[in-house]
Amino acid sequence: MLTFFLLLISNVFMTFAWYGHLKFKQSPLWIVVLASWGLAFFEYCLQVPANRYGSYRFATVELKVIQEALSLVVFAVFSFLYLKETLRWNHAVSFVFLLGAVFFAFRK
Repeated sequence: MLTFFLLLISNVFMTFAWYGHLKFKQSPLWIVVLASWGLAFFEYCLQVPANRYGSYRFATVELKVIQEALSLVVFAVFSFLYLKETLRWNHAVSFVFLLGAVFFAFRK
């Protein structure tokens, strides 16, 4: 669970680093780049230990699939709540296909 929790929180930081500035389009680009790098630092401080700890239990492919699935879930929540964007039916279908990828990645 530690790996999952660290990956989840790191994805929250990275999502804000990559997309949080879209609500501040009037800010100069150099400021949002520096702010994004600052957030990305904390993402790395969580992502690297998550992968290190997770490597004792999961294959690297499984770690990557977990990270990508969490990334998309975090992004969907972020875009809906923070950016106030609507999620459409085709987004839901794509998430179902990604859950299928997670299923097959962990299938023995």
